[in-house]
Amino acid sequence: MKITTAAYAGEPVKICTDASFKDINSLFTGNTVIVTDEHVFYLHENKFAGRPVIQVKSGEENKIQSAVDRIVTELLELNVDKSWMLIGVGGGVLTDMAGYAASIYKRGIKLGLVPTTILGMTDAAIGGKNGVNVGMYKNMVGTTYRPQFILYDWNFLDTLPKDEFVNGFAEIIKHACIKDVGMFKELQQHSIEYYIENRRALVILIEKNIAIKTAIVVSDEHETGERYLLNFGHTFGHAIENLYRLPHGHAVSIGMQMAAKISEELTGFDPESTQMLAKLSTQYGLPVSREIDPEKVLSLLSKDKKRQGSGINFVLLDRIGNGLVKPVSLETLRSLTKKMMH
Repeated sequence: MKITTAAYAGEPVKICTDASFKDINSLFTGNTVIVTDEHVFYLHENKFAGRPVIQVKSGEENKIQSAVDRIVTELLELNVDKSWMLIGVGGGVLTDMAGYAASIYKRGIKLGLVPTTILGMTDAAIGGKNGVNVGMYKNMVGTTYRPQFILYDWNFLDTLPKDEFVNGFAEIIKHACIKDVGMFKELQQHSIEYYIENRRALVILIEKNIAIKTAIVVSDEHETGERYLLNFGHTFGHAIENLYRLPHGHAVSIGMQMAAKISEELTGFDPESTQMLAKLSTQYGLPVSREIDPEKVLSLLSKDKKRQGSGINFVLLDRIGNGLVKPVSLETLRSLTKKMMH
């Protein structure tokens, strides 16, 4: 097991790669309770032997307050106290809910995370953000809460379906767009199949993404500046995801393409680079467009967490590998969105 330590708001978080699930025993010696979804439990029940397990339903549609309430109720029934650790094992939906439940149960118990998907490993489990959706609005209720560790057991990827690899690669492409042109070029040379078949190359790629997101989070814990960059593709993406019931990565991919086209108008982003992004996303099985209702999407955008007054802190590109944050009025977004739809 390789352990590096990052400081979220000055508090240490152990990032444990090349680890085994059993390494939890050396990271925390007290009582633990597992929170996982029914799909992960079915595939990996043997890993959880000897620990109490709380199962939740899988899927974005179950990322709601009532699901967290059920977790809290089961924690009470298990007589879990503040000396225990809750360990969230699953994809991004699960780690978000587990982190939220741990943060509010008895005003906070210890938390460990074991992401099992590409999306969870490269994005969702890192940074301390958690929460649930409210109707059409993504992550509208939640907290920021530090795990004591994030453990990466690559064996969980053995049971990951190809469509979940595709879903997660949207976040990898996002990181390349905002921070790492070299990684963008590396991705251009390969494919989903290459990374599925070459575990070492996949692990190196995931570790690069862990480093990118961790560095951004550590530099801007409370999202007052650089951390906004991690929302590239997500402003439109979140609205499209819930409005049209798309997988997260698919919606983010479409959102990145829309953000690139808006960047052409507002930062002088090269249209050829927009096409390069579209080609790369398609190469990894991700959609780059769909028919949308601009007014419905913009109505959801008006409730976005990044809105300030009459505008939104929008993530744009001035070149591949360099993202920037620019306040954009809702009226400008409305005009540019309608222009894209014609």
